[in-house]
Amino acid sequence: MTMRSRRPTPRPISRLVRLLSAVSLLALTAALPACSTNPATGEQQFAGLMSPQQERQVGKEQHSQVMAQFGGPYDNQQVTGYVNRLGQSLAQHSEMPDLAFTFTVLDSPIVNAFALPGGYVYVTRGLLALADSEAELAGVMAHEIGHVTARHSAERYSQGTVANVGVALLGVLTGSNELAGVAGYGAQAYLQSYSRSQEFEADTLGVRYLTRAGYQPNAMASFLYKLDQHSRLQAQLAGKSPDVVDQTNIMATHPRTVDRVEAARQAAGVTAAPDARIGHEEHLQSIDGMLYGDNPAQGVVRGQEFIHPDLRFRFTVPEGYTLVNGQTQVQATGPNGATIVFDMDKPQGSPSARDYLAAWGQSLQVSSVEQIQVNGMNAATASVRANTNRGPADVRLVAIAGGEGTFYRFLFVTPPQQTQQLSAGLQQTTYSFRRLNASEAGNVRPERIALYRTRAGDTQQSVAARMPAGPFQLERFTVLNGLPAGQMPPTGSLLKLVTQ
Repeated sequence: MTMRSRRPTPRPISRLVRLLSAVSLLALTAALPACSTNPATGEQQFAGLMSPQQERQVGKEQHSQVMAQFGGPYDNQQVTGYVNRLGQSLAQHSEMPDLAFTFTVLDSPIVNAFALPGGYVYVTRGLLALADSEAELAGVMAHEIGHVTARHSAERYSQGTVANVGVALLGVLTGSNELAGVAGYGAQAYLQSYSRSQEFEADTLGVRYLTRAGYQPNAMASFLYKLDQHSRLQAQLAGKSPDVVDQTNIMATHPRTVDRVEAARQAAGVTAAPDARIGHEEHLQSIDGMLYGDNPAQGVVRGQEFIHPDLRFRFTVPEGYTLVNGQTQVQATGPNGATIVFDMDKPQGSPSARDYLAAWGQSLQVSSVEQIQVNGMNAATASVRANTNRGPADVRLVAIAGGEGTFYRFLFVTPPQQTQQLSAGLQQTTYSFRRLNASEAGNVRPERIALYRTRAGDTQQSVAARMPAGPFQLERFTVLNGLPAGQMPPTGSLLKLVTQ
């Protein structure tokens, strides 16, 4: 997680007035005509709120926000140079070869890719790790280039602006940003889904560019299979049904099927060359040594423990809870919808832990704030019964004064019928929070992609055992390499491992 200080929240009435004014303004500007012939599709197109020049300007302005929200750019010239060369090559085969495309690798472990208006295309290092060939990565990037040349990103940006206003309005009306976050109301305009017709159009254009550049177009379908397997595994790791898709996952933001990709290939009307490029080993060599999973600079998850070596703290959640590290907070999902949310805040002034917690919990109408000590740090806690979109819930707030005006915060949400049973474990989580010394922080090593060439007698189990121990170790290995259950590639094949 990348910690940020929060500023005082404006009063609800003034926020509501601004939001309603914004909605009115958007409604008026959206009515302005903006039709043109799209060079990629050849069709008349309503371009939303932006001209091509405005698209580039909006993309440039939003680029810094994307950097902040998604972990910033990945600082590795080998990887970023590879992605840029591949992207620029594909862009030259589009209908907009003169557009100054910008390709960025985001320092994020989630598997996703998206585009902003004006040719800003992003892929995460999580996606690079999952891709098994240059052709698969090229398929993803060609699809995003297709969204840009078809001007879908401009259309979606306009729609996303309205959507963000609606979500903010909902936060005002509910009166509780904390519970809204737990209930899943957060909106990320960059990751909103395209329409089915836009996805099909981007696939059709993507296949066209992929084939023109000399790559095997079937790689788009093979990567979709890997995405599906990865999405199912991530759901299981989070303690959810394998059919549940995380809304930051590319399977949610780009909902497509192999059949639809195949239909797009036929609609593109292109034929792959007999020697169409796949580039399996070239891709793996390009990402050898790349960070995998959480970046220690943003905190790491190690089983039931969250460790932030840069900010020097750690805490542990109970068995049965699954930790997920986000950009601004850490969440853990437990039994029957129990949730732990951890983040940091730096309010104005220098309030005591008791006064800070009372102000933090004001919207929940907390009372009876209790002062406590957590490993030598002043802290406060309070609990309240609240209503959420999932029904009544018991909410406990914990604020720990960390020094220099910083507060570490836990938000525990439990179903009322489970609170008593779960309370001991949540209390242990509170008191597990402690600061790290320099030696402890220095011992936190990142996970990285390493390459392994198969030998005679290797099995999936024996090679998977070379990776760090943890839940679903075998499944993590097979999904990472796109291997069918029980099957190994021929001796001498190159595979990906995760090492520390």
